[in-house]
Amino acid sequence: MNERTLEILKILQQHFPDAKSELVYNSNYQLLVAVVLSAQCTDKRVNQVTEKLFKVAGTPEDMLKLSIEEIESYIFSCGFYKHKAKFLHDLSFDIVHRFGGQVPSTKAELESLAGVGKKTANVVYAVGFGGQAIAVDTHVFRVSNRLGITDSKNVATSQKQLEQAIPREMWSDSHHWLLLFGRYVCKSQNPNCQHCYLRQYCKFIEKRS
Repeated sequence: MNERTLEILKILQQHFPDAKSELVYNSNYQLLVAVVLSAQCTDKRVNQVTEKLFKVAGTPEDMLKLSIEEIESYIFSCGFYKHKAKFLHDLSFDIVHRFGGQVPSTKAELESLAGVGKKTANVVYAVGFGGQAIAVDTHVFRVSNRLGITDSKNVATSQKQLEQAIPREMWSDSHHWLLLFGRYVCKSQNPNCQHCYLRQYCKFIEKRS
């Protein structure tokens, strides 16, 4: 890891020393459901939805007791609710019938579940099972490019560049640091450049000035 990236990560660690997922869950299954719902949706909204959903469908077995239409009625405010409802039903079916009711613990097995892509699998693998993974969501993608850690136009390339730039033992922590920095400081439309503690490293400010 080059000195510049190391300094950026050190500063982020100082500002987010206890960085972790802001999703509310009580099991790896609930984490998986919450991450699926979080696509194109805020964690705050997801937590509001899952607070009610998990009371009736906090396990894959209970989720399968609901029809897809019933699942839709709980999650409609998350956006893309029809697709997500089918994903939740189908991945619950996979977990019950292929994995004995337990969320699988490897990234490959997680990605084999209905509706679970690389980003979702990486989050569950890292947060739920303590593995090392970088999940590139919109915040991580935006911030890593603005800070010059990556120089990419798509998520797949960004992930490869981040994995090359950051030591494996720091992948999961770095994911949270970059995500939270993007969520609260380096926002998409109105970044708080004036009070940003990483201004000196920012390529975005250079382009704007």
